[in-house]
Amino acid sequence: MDKSKSAGRAGYYFYMLPGVLGFVLIVLVPLIANFAISFTTWKGGVIPPRYVGFENYQRLLHDAAFWGSIQHTLLFIISMTIVPILLGLVLAAVLFDYISAQFSQTWSSFFRAGFYLPQILPLTAAGVLWAWILNPIGIINAVLKAIGLDFMAKNWLGDATYALWAVSAVIVWVQVGYCLVVFMSGLARVDPSLYEAAELDNASWFARFRAITIPMLMPEIFVVALTTLIAALKVFAPIYVLTSGGPDNATTVPSYLSYYHFFTTNRVGYAAAIATLQTVMTIILGVVFLRMQSKQAEGGH
Repeated sequence: MDKSKSAGRAGYYFYMLPGVLGFVLIVLVPLIANFAISFTTWKGGVIPPRYVGFENYQRLLHDAAFWGSIQHTLLFIISMTIVPILLGLVLAAVLFDYISAQFSQTWSSFFRAGFYLPQILPLTAAGVLWAWILNPIGIINAVLKAIGLDFMAKNWLGDATYALWAVSAVIVWVQVGYCLVVFMSGLARVDPSLYEAAELDNASWFARFRAITIPMLMPEIFVVALTTLIAALKVFAPIYVLTSGGPDNATTVPSYLSYYHFFTTNRVGYAAAIATLQTVMTIILGVVFLRMQSKQAEGGH
């Protein structure tokens, strides 16, 4: 009996082998190599790297561009995590508790699919679209001028004052659909009798939202918060497509700064140090969120 169980487990390990190999080759080995390179100075190519110890990390402590990129990341955490979660919760509750009940499930599904559409668009294509929309001669400025609001027309991506906020708005547009779909899936497991009982007690929509929707969706909220937070810490594609970190580093983030030093300045060791610190920050925040989720789950029981 024990031998048959061992043989069965060995079969499971065989099916895990492709995933383990992929993790080792694609994630673990490059991660270790990047960490090792961060202690060197290297311009790439055939010239071997030269060990410099903690010199790259010491330089980072005095790099205004790096600390500026950290500040920008904090804003992107708001636009990729906090705002989409809040909007996703409200929209999910409206679609589930109002649109579906007052109209039909078909309309609810239609709106849900519409909000999710930006998630299935390639980020490059979406970025090109928004770059055209936010262009000085794009549709937004054209509409503002057409309705007599010429003073509000701006160079949204070319002006350092507005570029970061414009990119943040695009990111919110992309992220809301993901949060909405996850929250709608979570609401599908909620007992409808809870909402019916609340309606019988003449509870308002906001009261039902606060007392039923949010508590029941706490597991999904933690999952979405963790995944979107990690995405915010390593955001790259929207920055690359829309602004390339400009103007005047107004939208630079650690991922793009690392890319810039890798492929433009050829300071590979310095770029690796940026990527290493970014990885450490991501791991720390991920562990914190998982501990918070664990404590919340234990408190719920």
